[in-house]
Amino acid sequence: MNTNKRLRFNQPSRLPSSGESGIENERVLVLVFESISWDIHTLCAIASLSRRFCAIARRILWRRLCVNRAPGMVAALSGSDPSGRIDGGWHALAKLMFFCGGGESNRYFNLSQPSPGHFACESRFSKTSGRFFLPKNCRRDLLYMSDPCEHHAVGGDEHLGVFRGVFRDFMRSKTRECLVRRQAALEEKVRCPYCGGRVWSMTAARLIPKSAARRLGSREGGLEFFVCVNGHLHGTCWLIPLSTEEEDDDNSDGSVI
Repeated sequence: MNTNKRLRFNQPSRLPSSGESGIENERVLVLVFESISWDIHTLCAIASLSRRFCAIARRILWRRLCVNRAPGMVAALSGSDPSGRIDGGWHALAKLMFFCGGGESNRYFNLSQPSPGHFACESRFSKTSGRFFLPKNCRRDLLYMSDPCEHHAVGGDEHLGVFRGVFRDFMRSKTRECLVRRQAALEEKVRCPYCGGRVWSMTAARLIPKSAARRLGSREGGLEFFVCVNGHLHGTCWLIPLSTEEEDDDNSDGSVI
């Protein structure tokens, strides 16, 4: 053995100062999140650490989170390629799946105090529920809707219901076609809480079917919702008690997140 020959140790590869990270590091992050069942709070914390982690989250982690937590819904929304792009971005879909945007006073709802947004402990999205929010001539569209999240209205006995939803391929939907055909104006002061896009008021466009109020357990005229240019839906309603006969327990197509 040559005693003059020095033992050499592989030096740890330096992380690039800019640009894309090494694939090994991305794999490690995926494995970590798989081990903690894609915890949304941890992913938000990681994505806010640096621009680099934010870029990895946008490129890989948000999509993997959505696929892991709601595979059926994601497959229906993204078609045959769940690894591809989705309207508004995967980070916006992840936020919509896990975050209730709360409610604020507007021209239809006079709240004495805004109802704050919050992470939802559990949400069920259903395409069956979505059909109740589509006008008759738009029933071929695919819309996943959440159950309403109940918020106690300060100073009153009623409860505010806050709900959200997402369309598949909204750019080609009959709903968007109806909005354009009616020359519905985009709202000036309201933005989508999930992607920041411009929104249409479905109330102003007169495209809220009566079945939506029945599905939510709200009185007619007691709800308002908006749809953004990327197909994200958010809205509020005044909830009233439902009788046993009015309740619908069809959970066969729901995605619990």
